[in-house]
Amino acid sequence: MVNGMSYYGYGFDWTYLLVLAGAILSIWASARVNSTFQKYAKVRSMSGMSGAQVARVILDRNGLSHIPVEHVSGNLSDHYDPTRKVLRLSDSTYQSDSVAAIGVAAHECGHAIQHKEGYGPLKFRNTIVPAANLGSRMGIPIILLGLFFGAGGSFLVNLGIWVFSIAVLFQIITLPVEFNASARALQVLENYGILGMEENRKAKKVLSAAAMTYVAAAASSILQLLRLIILFGGKRSRD
Repeated sequence: MVNGMSYYGYGFDWTYLLVLAGAILSIWASARVNSTFQKYAKVRSMSGMSGAQVARVILDRNGLSHIPVEHVSGNLSDHYDPTRKVLRLSDSTYQSDSVAAIGVAAHECGHAIQHKEGYGPLKFRNTIVPAANLGSRMGIPIILLGLFFGAGGSFLVNLGIWVFSIAVLFQIITLPVEFNASARALQVLENYGILGMEENRKAKKVLSAAAMTYVAAAASSILQLLRLIILFGGKRSRD
């Protein structure tokens, strides 16, 4: 126990490097998507259509004319709400006719099309949302509660790790959902002639940068889960 106390209380805990790596990756991905979006937000599309107009065209042509396109405040707060079946575009997208705005609007339409077609990964992700929210909020507190009870709290420690794992699973399953929505977006923009070939290439850069934020979030969650397993798995074996 003396060695264990020295390791956790006074020695250098190398597992903090896992948390640091995840934080750095997330910061880099966020900076990249913002800089890429700002760059191509200055490039007006030849079609002159706004993000809202493009969304309306894509939805209508895919049998989703019943889904409204609403304006929501914020920057890059664009999303499709599968519960209320509404597509919301942010200040930077709704009225803008830039290549970046059109790419983002089409991406959100991709989610609406996924929902209509019953895309497997999206259905699974929507199913585990309540459990994932619980895992992200309660995983760590449950682990801490288990540690409070000492050796007798090993069940709670294990439970906390499993509960947190659901939140990590949500981040992982989000990746194919986002990649597929972007692929659908680029395809319809080309097929419908909304963006030219060079414009489509620029829109792809915006969506690729946005996808990296989800990759970073998943990687950060995995690293945090790995740290929990290393720390508390090792502690239980020492106890």
